[in-house]
Amino acid sequence: MDLSNLKPAEGSVKNKGKRVGRGQGSGKGGTATRGHKGAKSRSGYSKKLGFEGGQMPLQRRVPKFGFKNINRVEYQGVNLDTIQQLVDDKKIKDTLDFDTIVDLRLAGKNELVKILGRGELKAKLKVSAHKFTASAKAAIEAAGGEAVTL
Repeated sequence: MDLSNLKPAEGSVKNKGKRVGRGQGSGKGGTATRGHKGAKSRSGYSKKLGFEGGQMPLQRRVPKFGFKNINRVEYQGVNLDTIQQLVDDKKIKDTLDFDTIVDLRLAGKNELVKILGRGELKAKLKVSAHKFTASAKAAIEAAGGEAVTL
């Protein structure tokens, strides 16, 4: 090693960006590399989401349609085959209540649960939920269990 191949440690020197808008002597004064006029040359400019340069934006060109029912009640569905799988994996024994459903992450604590009839249930279970489909209720009772509506 000699004076001809000295260099700073890796990562210790960071290149500072060009200092724009610091007077004419710097060569980057005046418009400070922003060009002349227009929104992008102004301070405080930020492009709005969906802005198309003044052209009528897509979201305003497309007509509005449909409506959102504010009284709609959303349920988180849990199928019978999912419940049977949990019984097979020995995660539930003889009851499936709302707290267990939340613990097993089948639904959130603020959601309403509806038991759906896909698959078949062989285990005798006491299932508690907010709603049941007719086929799910029949399948639970056919297996010797009971369906409790919360």
